[in-house]
Amino acid sequence: MSKRAYNFNAGPAAIPLAVLERAQQEFVDFQGSGMSIMEMSHRGAIYEGVHNETEQLLKKLLNVPAGYKVLFLQGGASTQFAMIPMNLLREGQVASYVMTGSWADKAIKEAKLIGETHIAASSEADKFMRIPALDEIEIPAHAAYLHVTSNETIEGTQFASYPDTGNVPLIGDMSSDILCRPVDVSKFGMIYAGAQKNLGPSGVTVVIAREELIAESPKTIPTMLRYDTHFKNNSLYNTPPSFSIYMVNQTLKWLEEQGGLAAVERNNREKANLIYNTIDNSGGFYIGCAQESSRSIMNLTFRLQSEELEKKFIKESEAVGFVGLKGHRSVGGLRASAYNAVPQETCQALATFMADFQQKNG
Repeated sequence: MSKRAYNFNAGPAAIPLAVLERAQQEFVDFQGSGMSIMEMSHRGAIYEGVHNETEQLLKKLLNVPAGYKVLFLQGGASTQFAMIPMNLLREGQVASYVMTGSWADKAIKEAKLIGETHIAASSEADKFMRIPALDEIEIPAHAAYLHVTSNETIEGTQFASYPDTGNVPLIGDMSSDILCRPVDVSKFGMIYAGAQKNLGPSGVTVVIAREELIAESPKTIPTMLRYDTHFKNNSLYNTPPSFSIYMVNQTLKWLEEQGGLAAVERNNREKANLIYNTIDNSGGFYIGCAQESSRSIMNLTFRLQSEELEKKFIKESEAVGFVGLKGHRSVGGLRASAYNAVPQETCQALATFMADFQQKNG
């Protein structure tokens, strides 16, 4: 390998090089077993040790309080969009959502198939280029839960803080920003995240939930879609995505080595500022999409003066090793996804390229 790509893919996304190298070393013979971890039984002691250690590592990094359980599920966040109302929305209640963009919209559409929904706040009038203020959020008294999408990858917006929901469980889809900063887990009834952005490879979805929320599910739900199935079986009811969970294990250890989430957040903000400062100091050559107070430190979205210039930017950036800078097909533009594993040098290289591109085309 002569050179690593400047990887700004939105997901599946960059994985720390150190994690990839460790996995490479252990790939054929894990812990002297004569097998890859992908080959061994999920009922065996070696795999179960990795499985349980991964839960403990995640709880330690996020400072998860007592009374919460970590589940390792499959089907991505998209399956959680349906599982949440199927398990938690009971007769006489309403599922309440903050409408912040593309992924919140997908979650709401799934909930509507299950029962009554309610929009607690929305930034649609601002084309989802901001996160609603906390005082805009109105939660019905009979709400089963309030759901927020903590970071919208397509629009490039992120909650700076979370609402206090009292006795109504707060549920957070943190697929694209989990572990990018410290979070007060005690404010949430449930947090869930697809792994393929900040946790490791695709294939496993992490759920962190208060035990009382998932201990008993309605008996009418198919077995694999019941939280209590996985809670009572330590996520080992069926064969888990063992290699993906192993990679999450290695990624969590790498995050510990970086100094924990406070250090990770500092690094992420420094990386994001390299690019946002380039946008803001470009005299309008680059145009940031999200309102400044709602800007994501994970997905940085921006535009140029014309689509033709954006196409040229993509073509020239790809020629020198940049990957994933094209905006989502639904909105166009440009997007740099600077997840935890994206090195600061990669963000610096992008800032330099952007300055050079402006000089040549401004």
